[in-house]
Amino acid sequence: MRDPYDVLGVQKSASADEVKRAYRKLAKKLHPDANKNDPKAAQRFAELNSAYEILGEEDKRKAFDRGEIDAEGKPRFRGFEGFGAGHPGAGAGRESAFETFSFGPEGFRRSSGRGGLGGGFEDIIKDMFGGAARGTRGGFGSTFDPEDFGAAAQSRDIQAALTITLPEAASGTTKRVHLPSGKDVEVKIPAGLADGQQIRLRGQGLPGPGGPGDVLISVTIAPHPVFNRDGNDLRIDLPVTLYEAVLGAKVRVPTLTGAVDLAVPAGSSSGRIFRLKGKGLKGKTGQGDLYATIRIVLPEQGDPELDELMRRWRDNKPYNPRRDIE
Repeated sequence: MRDPYDVLGVQKSASADEVKRAYRKLAKKLHPDANKNDPKAAQRFAELNSAYEILGEEDKRKAFDRGEIDAEGKPRFRGFEGFGAGHPGAGAGRESAFETFSFGPEGFRRSSGRGGLGGGFEDIIKDMFGGAARGTRGGFGSTFDPEDFGAAAQSRDIQAALTITLPEAASGTTKRVHLPSGKDVEVKIPAGLADGQQIRLRGQGLPGPGGPGDVLISVTIAPHPVFNRDGNDLRIDLPVTLYEAVLGAKVRVPTLTGAVDLAVPAGSSSGRIFRLKGKGLKGKTGQGDLYATIRIVLPEQGDPELDELMRRWRDNKPYNPRRDIE
């Protein structure tokens, strides 16, 4: 995946508000609903959401800037510090003692040998197993208790994150998630899932003596360029012309299942709210609604006739809409 800063088209010094504005602008442009004839629209929109998932969250953005996670939010592997070509015990042509270890019916065993790898492996093993290895020579002997080995590899849960679109949250979907462990799993997203809700996949985590752990996937719903979610309800600002508000009109209102006609009565003021029953999200208590708020939008370019009409209106038919708040 590309660098999230490049995807959003912002500098690394961009503020959180600048990142958000850039996302909303691109989301409207790249949304699949606005590019139905483009087979790659969904892919670009998914890339945009993934980028915003990184840069739109302060902790993830800092982790990415520090190089701790990659552009997909996965931890970067840095290797073992101090162990390699530059290690004091790894000089070329330098032979030193080394030990090999095996675990069998008789416990944890070691044997000595000679080789080019420097000392310190015993210390590494001690660190790996939490100092559980016990013996008589310098605290590291020839046996290793099975119960100590198990304690160092207890069942563990795996945390993962997933971002879905609002339409996917509304209808439900199935997603493939790449886990930090390197494993891919199929995740079924039920319809009406709440933002931030966690899905548990039992037995898909790391193995251990008590059985495998679970996978815990936190689901984030990406901001939609048109709709705002309010529980199971959706809200939308519906632009109308001045003449539609004054004279009344039928206007098309987008919903998650397709556009519908709304009858706007004559004399509708900006801010008037209309309820479209059952056009929200599915929830435990039933289907939500869609609330459309009228926003009167004037022409982008000035109109001399409209200006003259407004002047006559102001002079001959003045009124004060703020009288109740003054």
